[in-house]
Amino acid sequence: MSDVSPREAWKLWWKIAFLSFGGPAAQIAVMQRLIVEEKGWIGQDRFNHALNFCMLLPGPEAQQLATYLGWLLHGTRGALAAGIIFILPGALIMLGLSLLYVTIGQVGVVEGLLFGLKCAVLAIVAQALVRMSGKVVRGTAAGLLALASFTAMFFFSLPFPLVILGAGLIGLWLFRGDTVPDVKTDSTPRTGRYTWLWTLLAWLGPLAVLALVLGPGSVWTELATLFSLLATLSFGGAYAVLAWVAQFAAETRDWLTAGEMLDGLGLAETTPGPLILVTQFIGFLAAWRDPGTLLDPLLAGSLGALLTTWMVFAPSFLWIFLFAARVERLRGSARISAALRGITAAVVGVIANLAAWFALNLLFAQSRTVERFGLDFDLPVATSIDPWALALTAMAAVFLFLTRLGLIGTVAVMAMFGLVVSWLVG
Repeated sequence: MSDVSPREAWKLWWKIAFLSFGGPAAQIAVMQRLIVEEKGWIGQDRFNHALNFCMLLPGPEAQQLATYLGWLLHGTRGALAAGIIFILPGALIMLGLSLLYVTIGQVGVVEGLLFGLKCAVLAIVAQALVRMSGKVVRGTAAGLLALASFTAMFFFSLPFPLVILGAGLIGLWLFRGDTVPDVKTDSTPRTGRYTWLWTLLAWLGPLAVLALVLGPGSVWTELATLFSLLATLSFGGAYAVLAWVAQFAAETRDWLTAGEMLDGLGLAETTPGPLILVTQFIGFLAAWRDPGTLLDPLLAGSLGALLTTWMVFAPSFLWIFLFAARVERLRGSARISAALRGITAAVVGVIANLAAWFALNLLFAQSRTVERFGLDFDLPVATSIDPWALALTAMAAVFLFLTRLGLIGTVAVMAMFGLVVSWLVG
């Protein structure tokens, strides 16, 4: 167990939660910056080991990483605190925005602030790439593996799980002769023998109750079923499954329209927390439109949102309680270390791919798709560049790389600049 007090850790988790804009790349970057570099609570190698494991799990990897790191610091209670706090601000903000969406139909009052935050997030991801590359990509082989990972995802649109699996296999061969550092086996927290079972029951219990009481055709049962399946099948992050979810919700079940799904994605992109929180918006609209005879529509929508969030995120705790102790014991294995070193190098490429995607969508209004010779990627239309986004992103990069303003200061200043730009343009 860690010498860090639970109160100190929980304060930091709240800080991380409110800074977790921009998807998993930015969220992982924030955790590394605050926990590894500034606080020094967990070493870089152990952080990488935890990250590699979480990359292999279904579901939101950043929230699982927070849960794993919380478990390393304070065992079961630390895992619960870190995992819940990480998603709580985003979930509450999404719920509030959903209520505004169906009542007044306007959620653009904070558009300027969020524009500035997006620019800051892009600079944060760039800084994370620089720092992580220097610490993780050691040697030519690791550098080539990171480059290959980026190329496979950005230029060929290969699925994330395939890239990570391939990197592990290549790493097993490339780094098989590397020296494995000694590992202190007594530093692994203990998890209660039946903690995983209670977590499983807490996750699937509501589904069983809803199916028995309301029947399989109820919107509540269907929401619980769909999103419990999503939680176990969503390898490769939110983008890997959102197309399927959107099609099912909009076309098969008519819970919302395609336009409303895009609105939900926009809300999720500009709030803290994992992008998969867009599922909460789906759950809200589905229950709001079919509240039954006993519930007020707004209350039904709120309960639908909470049910959806629970079914999506509860399994993340289950995976950690089931496997984290075993994964920690494997840190001394030469083969596992070689495979995970390959995955670590590939993660740098994955983050680079996410950074490129984010930059493409933030800095340019238009892009064109290239599909030839097996390639499948988007190129920006140079004339569609947003000069304000470019200027604010460059300004945020200057603050982060060249001044001592720090992460919080940079985010706050860029939010204010975004508000000013919104006033000037609007």
